[in-house]
Parts: sequence; C-alpha cells; structure tokens
Amino acid sequence: MCFFFWLWPGACTKDIRDGRIKQLWFGNIQLRVFLESLVITIVYTILELAVLKNVAGAGGDFPWKKFGSHAVIAIVFLSITFWIGIIRIYLTSVQLGIKMRVIGILCGLLFPFNLIVLGIMIRTTLEEVKFENDKDILNEQRKDEKICATKYPVLLLHGVFFRDFKYFDYWGRVPGELFANGCTFFYGEQQSAASVESCGLEVARKIKEITEMTGCEKVNIIAHSKGGLDARSAMTDPDIARRVASLTTINTPHRGCEFADYLLNKIPEKPQQVVAKAYNKTLSKLGDYNPDFIVACRNLTHSFCEEFNAKVKDPEGVYIQSYGSILKNHRGGQFPLNMTYGLVNAFDGGNDGLVGEKSFPWGSDFHLITAPGKRGISHGDVIDLNRENIPGYDVREFYVQLVADLKKKGF
Repeated sequence: MCFFFWLWPGACTKDIRDGRIKQLWFGNIQLRVFLESLVITIVYTILELAVLKNVAGAGGDFPWKKFGSHAVIAIVFLSITFWIGIIRIYLTSVQLGIKMRVIGILCGLLFPFNLIVLGIMIRTTLEEVKFENDKDILNEQRKDEKICATKYPVLLLHGVFFRDFKYFDYWGRVPGELFANGCTFFYGEQQSAASVESCGLEVARKIKEITEMTGCEKVNIIAHSKGGLDARSAMTDPDIARRVASLTTINTPHRGCEFADYLLNKIPEKPQQVVAKAYNKTLSKLGDYNPDFIVACRNLTHSFCEEFNAKVKDPEGVYIQSYGSILKNHRGGQFPLNMTYGLVNAFDGGNDGLVGEKSFPWGSDFHLITAPGKRGISHGDVIDLNRENIPGYDVREFYVQLVADLKKKGF
C-alpha cells in the first residue's frame, strides 16, 4: 500500500488543483501510512518472534536468517516511506513553520516525543491541505465574477520598519488572492522609516503616477499601521485628495501609542542613537534614500498624533473607514508582539501587540476584527505577516471581501 502511494501520487490527489498542495497531501498520506505500517510491523514482529521461539523450543534452531531478512525488509520499507513523506511536507508546507521543523529535527531520535511531534505534523498538514484546497475550489467557482475588480485600482501602503521588497511581500498571501479575484493593485513603495510628512509626499507621488499612467481617475487606498497616517498626510494636497476614492486603514495608530511616548522619554538618548544609526545604515543599503528611525518612532507617539489630528483634516468626497484587531492575551502573538503586549496594555489598554484599540477608529465606519478562541488577532496577523492559517479568521478572504465591498459601493 505504501509503495502504491509512493509510485502513483495521482491516485490520492486527483481532486486537488494546486501542485504544491498535491505534494503536501501525498507526503501527509505517506506519513500516516508509515505510522499505521509501523504499528502493524511491531505487532507482526512480536507474533513472529513468539512463533519462531516455539519452533526453536521444540528442538529446532532459531531461524535468525529468516527473521533478520524480514526485519531488514520492514526497516527499509518503513524508512523509504517515512523519509519521502517527511521531505515532502518539509519542502511544501507553509503552516509547519520554522519552529515545528526545528522541533521535528531535534526530537527525531527521542522516543516517544518523535511520534508525538510527527502526529502534530500530520494533523497540521492535513488541515493545511483541506483549507488551501477549499480556497482553490472557491476561487475557481467565482473567478468569472471578478468580485475584486473595483472601478479604481487598489494602492497597498505598508507600515513602519518594512519595505515593499520583491522577494518578501509585506502583505503575505493577500495580493495573490486579490489578483485571483480580479483586483488591480499597486504598492506604495514609501520608505520604511521616515516622517509621516515625508512618506506622505512619497505616497502622493505614487498616487499621481498611478492615475496618470493608467488613466484611472482615482485609487482605493488600503493602508496598514503607519501607512494610514502616511495616506492622510498625502491627502492634505487637494490635487492628491481628488485622486483618492476611498481610504481603508488597518490597525493604524490614529491617536498614537502612549507606550511609545513613555519609552522615548525613558530610554537615554545614546542607546536610541546607536539603534537609529545601525537601522538607518542598513536600510539605506536596502532602498531607503533617507531613513530616519527616531523621527519615524516619534511620529507614532500619542503627543505627535494629537497635533497631527488637530491640523490634518479629512478631505470631502473621500470615503474613509477603519479596521482594527486585538489580542486576547500575550500568548496570542508571535515574537516580538507576545513580548510587547503587556507593555502596550499597561498604557493603551486592549491592543494588537503594538497599537491600542482606542487608537484604531477613523472615518465614517469602524470594524473590530475578531476570531473565536483565546488567541485574538495581532498587528502582524492582519497583513498575513506570518502566513498562518488562524482558526476563525481567514486573512485572505477578509481582504477579498473588503475589496468586494468597495466594488459594491461603486469605488
């Protein structure tokens, strides 16, 4: 049976469309067959030993050669099945992550922990196969509808300390999902760390470039974190504001972060400058033409945002809405958000690991993103930073429905 699955993957993957998922599914099956075969082999070996001992006890010699050949065949068969299965899931699974892969290697020879970890891997990859294949089927069923084909293209604006890198998408798997559903989108490509005003000017240039290049009159901005402040700053120019149909901010600190005020006032200037110098030097080599770590941090404080909100008014004729999410405890976020949650909570209350809930709302509509269970949704989860399938929160479908709603509104 194991050999059959090894030789003919199509026998168990004919209903799966995606090539990566096919290989993942096949690897999952091989590991399950390995476990089942291991149990059967152990039981068979015990029974065979008992029978052969009885034969030897009746006056005959113990057939070591026969028993040894059976053992070698079983070991080779199980080894081939296990290694092909484990290599397949290591190479194709997204949900296993680095941590689980490392744990698998470290526990490889530690019985019974190796079997426990293997069981977790099998369950995780099985859930991944089902989830991803269901998404592929859904997208195939609605592809002709082009539910994300908005009147105006979408402009995605990243947050602080990130860039729109070619080989690491800030928005994770979201852009691919939007494209599959008919969305035309662009990236903001503003600097990773600079003042809101400076980044706002970059965003303004990008908006003007898109509208003139494509002939579209306007854009729909979807901005995460500081990107929302950058977008609002860009729209202070009336010529840019008239080129914006809608602004949707995701976990943006519109009222700043009080914990940032505390840290910047508490940490001595010298350590701040050391970190800033290292950051600015590194990002200058990665594409930022004038990075300013300290200014970027100070532009996220509560005190700065108070002044910013007092002088920057929302332009008329632009639909503005906001979304936010919160973690339910520190264990819900991945590093470093699991470390910062408590600090932010002490100053800003309920938060996503970086931004307090009270700072999210802006515009005519606000929506709090929630998920069942004890985890919650972090600052990174809302942009698919960790490429993680979270139970009860499909981040890719969230953006598909967000853009589909903009289309329904005529944008």
